[in-house]
Amino acid sequence: MKKNSRKNKLVAPFVKWVGGKRQLLTEIEQYLPRQFTTYYEPFVGGGALLFHLQPGKAVINDNNDELINLYLVIKNDPDELIQDLKNHVNDEDYYYEIRGLDRDKCIYNKLSMVQRASRIIFLNKTCYNGLFRVNSSGEFNSPFGRYKNPNIVNEITIRAVSNYLRKNDVCILKTDYEKSLAKIRKGSFVYFDPPYDPVSNSANFTGYTKSGFDRNEQERLKRLCDKLNDAGVKFLLSNSSTEFIRQLYKDYDISIVKANRAVNSKASGRGKIAEVLVRNYA
Repeated sequence: MKKNSRKNKLVAPFVKWVGGKRQLLTEIEQYLPRQFTTYYEPFVGGGALLFHLQPGKAVINDNNDELINLYLVIKNDPDELIQDLKNHVNDEDYYYEIRGLDRDKCIYNKLSMVQRASRIIFLNKTCYNGLFRVNSSGEFNSPFGRYKNPNIVNEITIRAVSNYLRKNDVCILKTDYEKSLAKIRKGSFVYFDPPYDPVSNSANFTGYTKSGFDRNEQERLKRLCDKLNDAGVKFLLSNSSTEFIRQLYKDYDISIVKANRAVNSKASGRGKIAEVLVRNYA
């Protein structure tokens, strides 16, 4: 893929996501390979880099059911989604009513894909600090945000993203991150943005899926990177700049960048933090 000179600037993340890369895009772009055939992102999250690059051929994946459902609905049913979003109101009692739908699986399982997608966007736009968080049972548990005028129906972005996903060869998967690369070929490029290694015991945040992502998973991801490297596939990986991560990837090229931590339940936890960009190419 060469640089896309016809990118649509309206294509952008449609939800705020933990670890989103919008404010790091300029730095990340400096480390991207000049050309590649297929773009892979096994932990797509809010899709900031995907929507910035807008590759013509891509495979995106995430293990979050609600997030992948949202991608599929935006791609296939944007009109129905926009219409359903207009039914929501920025009211605290209403918020907790909608948030509580996943407590009763009999009721929740009757929701359509569009209704589920609409619910997640509404909760994301109106919850405290835009923090998508679930408990050990997979139930959304962020409190009400008390915003005066949240942009619940972001019709322009939804339509722009839908248009990009439909007009390009973008495969959307919901599986284990390693399985999402099963058909990868040399010439492809992989961007990994996994749940970060915590910088402290109190900083650990894995609440956007109920499964978590511990250091055993970090080590499994490293072994996957080694396999890609042996196969001649280029990868770039983001993570926190902890001693564990720097040692884990010591055989690769590591660059340190400073990122703003925008999503944190405490104001004192927001600000510039060191992150690493790991790559296996010059």
